[in-house]
Amino acid sequence: MTVLDEIIVGVRIDLADREARIPLDKLKERAMKTPPALNGYRALKTDDHRAVRIISEIKRKSPSKGHLADIVNPEVLAKTYEDGGAAAISVLTEQRKFGGSLADLDVVRRKVDVPILRKDFIVSPYQIWEARAHGADIVLLIVAALEQTVLESFVERVKSLGMTALVETHNREEAVRAVDAGASVIGVNARNLKTLEVDLDTFDSVVDVLPREIVRVAESGVRSPQDVLNYARSGADAVLVGEALVTDGNPGQAIRDMVAIGEHPSLTAMQR
Repeated sequence: MTVLDEIIVGVRIDLADREARIPLDKLKERAMKTPPALNGYRALKTDDHRAVRIISEIKRKSPSKGHLADIVNPEVLAKTYEDGGAAAISVLTEQRKFGGSLADLDVVRRKVDVPILRKDFIVSPYQIWEARAHGADIVLLIVAALEQTVLESFVERVKSLGMTALVETHNREEAVRAVDAGASVIGVNARNLKTLEVDLDTFDSVVDVLPREIVRVAESGVRSPQDVLNYARSGADAVLVGEALVTDGNPGQAIRDMVAIGEHPSLTAMQR
């Protein structure tokens, strides 16, 4: 069993518990009363003023590194990210391996005005409705976890609820599947979810498969502003940063540094 398989087993167990407590009809009622989702595509698409945008993440732990940070007040950290220039906030809601929760999504939503990404292992339409009910604007869909027909239906379901799907890939084959599924925002994760190994060349090996009108998001392996710069020069429109921010003693300065490098003159010149 791979790491991804193990995570999904736990996700399904926890999902069944939530489904037993909150029927889908009730969840849909809550979702329909939630204010409309913010436009995730527009928030992440680059323009002449910023060559690459930063998605900053609320992340307490991970399967590869274990405990990362004690984040008692995720909304405070999220506000720090927003004030530092983050274009979107990623909130991990998987509880077993990442220490997240839907409660984190709730408090962050009340605190910030930028789009929020629900980062989890989505295996059921119920979770998509959950994301909207708890105020998410963007929903992570992992190609490696979904059959193609399911992926396509999930992309459509996310769109139908006014949200944006961030479809995560790990290789060229998955990237083609994401494009075929109609994704407008596609992530390339340098971390192999089956082995947890990181290969920073993954983005370069995949990016040419992604049409230019698609928002191309580089994920994982970012340790410094230089890594952001490297991803941007390779063609990333946005970079998702988690561990480097939550483990930094001054996350406010760290996010400002990464946002600033995204406005590097050499990059903005490339956009023109």
